[in-house]
Amino acid sequence: MTVLVNWLSELADQVLHTPVLHWVGVICGVVQVLLAKANKVLLYPFGVASILITIFVLYEAGLYAEILLNLYYLVMSVFGWVYWATRKDETPVKAAYSTGRDWRITALIVAIGFPLLYYALIHFTDSTVPAWDAWVSATAWAGMWLLARRKIENWILLNISNAFAIPLLAYKDLYLYALLTLFLFIVAIFGYVEWRRIIRRESHSKVYRQT
Repeated sequence: MTVLVNWLSELADQVLHTPVLHWVGVICGVVQVLLAKANKVLLYPFGVASILITIFVLYEAGLYAEILLNLYYLVMSVFGWVYWATRKDETPVKAAYSTGRDWRITALIVAIGFPLLYYALIHFTDSTVPAWDAWVSATAWAGMWLLARRKIENWILLNISNAFAIPLLAYKDLYLYALLTLFLFIVAIFGYVEWRRIIRRESHSKVYRQT
C-alpha cells in the first residue's frame, strides 16, 4: 500500500511539473475526442493543433515511429476537414464485422509494418526503444485500416496499440500523454460496445424488413 501511495505521489508531482506545451497538446486532444463524439466539425482544428504539438513532443522523446503515425493522423485530419466542408449527401459505410480477407490484410500490415519500422529505427535513428515503438505504430496502422473500412475490430487493434503505448509513454516521462492514451483506451472500449449494438440493431432491422 505504501509503495502504491508513493508511486501515485511521484506521478502527481511529475504531472504537475509537465511543460505547458504538453498540457496544451493533451487538452486539445481531449477536446478533439469530445467534439468527435458530438459530431462537430471543430474537432479538426483541435485535432490538427494536438497532432502538431504531439509530433514535437515525440521528437524530443525519440519516438520516431509514432511521429510517422501522427503524420498520418495529420494528413487524414486535413483530408477529413476538407471533406466535411465540401461533402455531398452520401450513404455512409455501415459498421460490420471483419471478413477473413480483412483479417489477412490486417495481419499483413502488422507483419510487414513491424519489422520495417524496427529496421528503420535501428539503422536510421537513435531510438532507445525500437521494438516497442515499432509495435505500437504497426498495430495502430492496422487498427486505422480497419477503422477506415468501418470494421468493429478496429477498436481491438487500436487498444492493443494503446495498451503498449501507455507504458511506453510513461517510460519516456510523457505522463500526460500516457493518461490521454488511457482515456483513449477507455473510449475505444465504449466504441466497441456501441458499434456492436449498432451492428446488432441493423441486423435485426434487416431481418424484419425481409419478413
